[in-house]
Amino acid sequence: MKRNTLLIILLSGFSLFIYQCKVSNKTSGVKRDAAGNIIVNPHPSPAYQSVKESMKSIQVPAGFHLQLVACEPMIKEPVAIVWDGNARMYVAEMRTYMQDINGTGENQPICRISMLEDTNGDGIMDKSSVFIDSLVLPRMMLCIGHKLLVNETFTYNIWSYTDTNGDGIADAKELVYKNDKPDTRNLEHQKSGLVWNMDNWIYVSCDPVRYRYVAGKLVPDSLTNSPGGQWGLGNDDYGRMYFSSAGAEIPALGFQINPAYGFLNPNDQYNKDFLAVWPIIATPDVQGGMSRLRPDTTLNHFTASCGQSVFRGDALPADMKGDLLICEPVGRLIRRAKVSDVDGKITLKNAYEGQQEFITSYDMNFRPVNTTTGPDGCLYIVDMYRGIIQEATWTAEGSFLRPRILQKGLDKNIGRGRIYRLVHDGYQSDAKPHLLDASGSTLVTYLDHPNGWWRENAQKEIIANGDLSVVPELKAIAVGQHASIGKTTGALARIHALWTLEGLHAIDKQTLFTTLTDTAAQVRKAAVWISESYLKNNDDEVIGKLATLKNDPAAAVQIQMVLSLTASKSEKAKALQVAMVTNSPYANMLHSVANSVEVNTNTKLFGSRLANMPAAHRNLILNGAAIYKQLCSTCHGPDGKGIFVGGTTAAAPPFVGSKRVSGDKELMMKILLNGLSGPIDGKTYTDVMAPFGASNTDEWVASILSYVRYNFGKNERGKSPVVEVENVKQMRAAVAGRDKLWTLEELEQTDK
Repeated sequence: MKRNTLLIILLSGFSLFIYQCKVSNKTSGVKRDAAGNIIVNPHPSPAYQSVKESMKSIQVPAGFHLQLVACEPMIKEPVAIVWDGNARMYVAEMRTYMQDINGTGENQPICRISMLEDTNGDGIMDKSSVFIDSLVLPRMMLCIGHKLLVNETFTYNIWSYTDTNGDGIADAKELVYKNDKPDTRNLEHQKSGLVWNMDNWIYVSCDPVRYRYVAGKLVPDSLTNSPGGQWGLGNDDYGRMYFSSAGAEIPALGFQINPAYGFLNPNDQYNKDFLAVWPIIATPDVQGGMSRLRPDTTLNHFTASCGQSVFRGDALPADMKGDLLICEPVGRLIRRAKVSDVDGKITLKNAYEGQQEFITSYDMNFRPVNTTTGPDGCLYIVDMYRGIIQEATWTAEGSFLRPRILQKGLDKNIGRGRIYRLVHDGYQSDAKPHLLDASGSTLVTYLDHPNGWWRENAQKEIIANGDLSVVPELKAIAVGQHASIGKTTGALARIHALWTLEGLHAIDKQTLFTTLTDTAAQVRKAAVWISESYLKNNDDEVIGKLATLKNDPAAAVQIQMVLSLTASKSEKAKALQVAMVTNSPYANMLHSVANSVEVNTNTKLFGSRLANMPAAHRNLILNGAAIYKQLCSTCHGPDGKGIFVGGTTAAAPPFVGSKRVSGDKELMMKILLNGLSGPIDGKTYTDVMAPFGASNTDEWVASILSYVRYNFGKNERGKSPVVEVENVKQMRAAVAGRDKLWTLEELEQTDK
């Protein structure tokens, strides 16, 4: 009886869902004056809009259309989506995220991941199940075969879930990466991603780690520095990664070189114009306060950049391919950026001239938080559709945001969510993938597919299956000939074949040497990258072959040469690298690349400098170094000098040269325990320093302060930079009654 009643309820809700989903947004209705300038709505309504109304409010360029894929009640509070090889969509739902202005109950295990299916091919999800229930804010997902890998907020553990009986509900759970240490960072400062990249490493943001999938487990590889970034992680057709940092107000970073080689973000990889955003409604709820608003009260600068992806599909106009999409949920918009290579330096520019964005909305509750290319070649957009988009740390009593949220009633707007796909005039759906049921020889044919989703997933599935039967065919493709059909293969197919061989541990010198002479620069670059497995063993023959590329006409190849040669300790490799940096027509970029690698190498040697220090102090500093790489470097920079991108000031104050870092330990303890706001040394920065005392131990606080003071301060002879755990305990007791951020003026007066 209960089962029948539940079925009736579900069918009723589903009928409403189908009615709502028969909607598409066909025209752009951005209001403009006689001069063509956008007319901003200065008093947008905070009220919920129906799906139909909201879609009319979302503005897309002429020729593009939004179609609804899923919405409430089928899903609520969606934050991320992935597909398995058979195009079943998994939706991470943070159902406890900011259900009131204080974030009450956020840690309750009542979130879930839903599995959605489109059974009739019309693009609308018409079948759903709760694949995993009782989760705490699920944030990362990756499909490998029939398994879904998942990470929850506040933990480092990663589990795989499998539905063994086909009912749409996971019934088998296995730990694939174990680290029982709790992640105590604010949920906005924790990792995201879990992206299987072209190079067969699985990447995340924030944390200095990447993973390899080996025999059903994730094997970690420690990175020297954090790759940066926060929510969202994108990759392009050639394995280039794109990070984004909302806290530092940096819309894109980390895309010059792979994070395994170091941290390189030239100040001119985009300019100030790129940092300006153009909403079409007033923006009352911006964390940065009045300095982030124009006279018309619209957001003037990226402040919540997230959910970025590179469009890699084949269902939108060809000039969209390779473009970077960046969500800005505070501005209720999505930026489309053109990506260019200028003498080896990757640069970004808004795809539209003047005061215009790719996608904007008049609906205050439009909160795009993720984008991705789908199996159908379209662009998918995850709209969390809610009032508050900032976590409770930034909506507390005394914050700029709190009264504005309450005045508008944004705290009441919860429990909804929409997923859209962007299509273009004349779009017709393509064949639905069935990669999970395909043979290895069939998967190989998809390595030449025009949609990057198919190529990437075919490579992943072949490697995860360990299918060595396709090795001869992969070698044929890599050198330019598809063995089974006698067809010349495209450059992307050759690159995927090379990396699939690498993932199967089946690369050989003959194939590698042939591809080093390929006519396509990106194939040569991939071959150089893959050669690192030989360079680590100081293989002279491989070094000799690489030397023939020292004058390669492509900057991308020369840059990869400088990066990959660092894998060898051979004097020949070092001499080749120095010669290239000195004599190349791309010397400026190569010098920057080599310098970043050197900084990375020196960081690896950090621990050796502590040899003569007492063990307890050494452990504090080493622990603090790990925390700094994971958390602080995103804003303060790996070198403690701050991060300057786009011709602006640093996102946060530099530690190098700071009198406070080298000065009073008590002042630094107060800042870390209770936070800091306001101008610092006459400069205003993009964000407040959040309080970290409540969520972290005395040892944690002592560790990070000891590292910062040791590595960036002026250490006088006879004076230890270490902050003792007992000192932190005493300071915590002294400031226990404080419930607001410090200002520097207040701290300096207290210190006198």
